[in-house]
Amino acid sequence: MERVQSYEAKEAVAGGDEAAWRRKAVSPYQALAHIHPGDRVFIGSACGTPSRLVKALIECPVADVELVNLLMLGVAPSVKERLAGRYRFNAFFLSEGLRDAVREARADYTPISLSEIPGLFTSGRMPLDVALVQVSPPDAQGYMSLGVSVDITKSAAVSACRVIAEVNPNMPRTLGDGFLHIDSIDALVEGNASLPVLSSTGESEVARRIAMNAADLIDDGSTIQVGYGGIPDALLLYLRDKKDLGVHTEVVTEGVIDLIEAGVITGKRKTLNAGKVVASLAVGGARLWEAIHDNPLFEFRAVDYTNDPFVIAQNEKMVSINSALEVDLTGQVCADGTSAGFYSGIGGHLDFVRGASRSAGGKAIIVLKSTRDGESASRIVPSLQEGAGVTTPRGDIHYVVTEWGVADLYGKSIRERALALISIAHPAFRETLLQEAKNRRYLPPDQPELSLTATRYPEEFIRCVEIKDGSNVLIRPIRPTDEPAMRKLFHSFSSEYRFYRFFGYLSGPDPGKASKFVNIDYDGEMAFVAEEKRGDRKQFAGAACYSLDRDSGLAEAAIVVRDDEEGRGVGTALGAALIRAAEQRGVKGFVIYVRDTNTRAWRLVSGCGYPVTSKWEDGVYAMTMRLNDES
Repeated sequence: MERVQSYEAKEAVAGGDEAAWRRKAVSPYQALAHIHPGDRVFIGSACGTPSRLVKALIECPVADVELVNLLMLGVAPSVKERLAGRYRFNAFFLSEGLRDAVREARADYTPISLSEIPGLFTSGRMPLDVALVQVSPPDAQGYMSLGVSVDITKSAAVSACRVIAEVNPNMPRTLGDGFLHIDSIDALVEGNASLPVLSSTGESEVARRIAMNAADLIDDGSTIQVGYGGIPDALLLYLRDKKDLGVHTEVVTEGVIDLIEAGVITGKRKTLNAGKVVASLAVGGARLWEAIHDNPLFEFRAVDYTNDPFVIAQNEKMVSINSALEVDLTGQVCADGTSAGFYSGIGGHLDFVRGASRSAGGKAIIVLKSTRDGESASRIVPSLQEGAGVTTPRGDIHYVVTEWGVADLYGKSIRERALALISIAHPAFRETLLQEAKNRRYLPPDQPELSLTATRYPEEFIRCVEIKDGSNVLIRPIRPTDEPAMRKLFHSFSSEYRFYRFFGYLSGPDPGKASKFVNIDYDGEMAFVAEEKRGDRKQFAGAACYSLDRDSGLAEAAIVVRDDEEGRGVGTALGAALIRAAEQRGVKGFVIYVRDTNTRAWRLVSGCGYPVTSKWEDGVYAMTMRLNDES
């Protein structure tokens, strides 16, 4: 997309003052006269990088200049060896071209949350002498749009002593709070280059699995913040069945356009800036630039608004999705660097975690691949590496998502966190992580290991089932992290009822037995829970399990349903799940022990559609259900 526009005879510019344009229009090399030795110079961000002005900095260097930037695309002047003595780069977020320079102390990294950077400029704590920005052509009133890069660029332009603007007809005119007037510009440089294109590496199979897990956490009507990269791109693909999503984000990508066109993103239920896609930065290519140009659906604001946790929290059901480099077993998240050195930056990570956490019905989600370095190392670690920074403290963490599942950590103990995180680590590293957790006393020495280290969680048995009253219940295999919820379920019954339903399985809810119940091998042992939402909370409506006798090929089975859930079809759904799992694993049938007064259980077993024989002894029926024709 190119919007070629002549800058000759601009009667419309600045209210008809053509002289204002001609007085300020200079070549990029003439513009450099505004930069003096010892200056601190800001360079516009990402796809808004003023490429012509950066090229002039490289070709006609100015001595002893500090260059400040959020995200640099292309070659930073300080990285070029011949310019190392003239420029020193100071970045708030490291692009690929700057990482090595920072690790070798040839450039600087300033760690700070993105929402707080504008305050550095406006307060004078980090005074700016010059701002180099890229803008759209001025309108009839003389206003030029910062387009795809409002972020910290607006604050830099307002705060700098001198502003040099590269005016490019290919820069989209975005609406919101990203305008500069021609009177505030000291020099104008004409440009016509296509904007830099920032494309992600694509969605891998691992990224798609992570995205699928994260998408399950997002409810209809949520307002979302999604970053940039393979996992966020994949996540947007898995949101196509959602309804009335809103967007309040730091960066907007082409995937958002797809969801707008599909009718998924409407913003109708947003409680702040209803109907608007709020962002500070756009990264992508021509299709995105065309979509956001002069489009009132999009509102571009500076990051001291978009990333302010108090603003973010005003969006009800706000969901933030941020990536990480590693997470330790207590829930500390590192996102900006490891022992190898600084990698990226704090960015808006903590801003959105805290904003979403304080939103009514909000969720803060951390996504990461379970391994790094070609699967030779785990990203879930016993403790963060030396030199790794804590981007999100353990007290702020909510959900962590890998390709192996979801760990819900908010308000959970260290023991519960360790179990949850080990369960979503790559299986190759779970045994080591479990032993490290025991060594650190995160877990008791007798913590069962089998279901965490030697088995695969059978995701294929997860199903959302509609029961008799029309509501939906999630039927899924049990996890080791379900122990607290299972104990709560068992505590809701009287001791007589527990025995009545479970007999030898779990006659009481003591920790040892509960731990054994949730730690199974998913082969000879299988257990399911029926999970449903009650308001903002999830609870178990019931549970079912079986244990196989390999000699006979029959499995002893039991089902328990909460008193207030009986008659809704929960037991039937759990029984169907047990049968489905048993048939796939070659179990010949079930033996179910039912008291002669338990007519509901008798009807449930007899009505499954399989041959059933029974034997009565001392008030208990031993009912044998055959899943095949073998006697």
